[in-house]
Amino acid sequence: MGDHGAVEVEGRPRVTLTSSRRPIVTGMQSYTIGQAARLLGVSPDTARRWADAGRITTHRDEGGRRLVDGRDLAAFSVDLARSGGADEETPYTSVRNAFPGIVTAIKLGDVAAQVEIQAGPHRLVSLLTREAVEELGLEVGMEATARVKSTNVHIDRA
Repeated sequence: MGDHGAVEVEGRPRVTLTSSRRPIVTGMQSYTIGQAARLLGVSPDTARRWADAGRITTHRDEGGRRLVDGRDLAAFSVDLARSGGADEETPYTSVRNAFPGIVTAIKLGDVAAQVEIQAGPHRLVSLLTREAVEELGLEVGMEATARVKSTNVHIDRA
């Protein structure tokens, strides 16, 4: 196989890269209520109330922790931002121009890609190479941080 190899995981290709590069990760990420709250820019109590009211779909892991599926959280974050935000007053900051959030959309072209992140009330869109998206293993529902410098937005995988 040389330095690069490919294996099949659940019907989807997974590329194994050399040790100097991160592998592409497949599979859906789930978030605890606390993590979901941080990504939504609300308190864990607010996220729990939303889950209790059925606004956010949750499931329990083997240890009994409540988890939110990444795709469900991505969709909810977009709906929340469109509806005007949270139930409580939440301060938002862009300390060092970093916007932690959740990937809500990815459009892949042959060479270029467009990645959309919902970071609290902020929707950020970055144009980058398809290769960068694949190397980061970005998927809808995954936590990521948009970093803004001037007119460029860079995406870091969390």
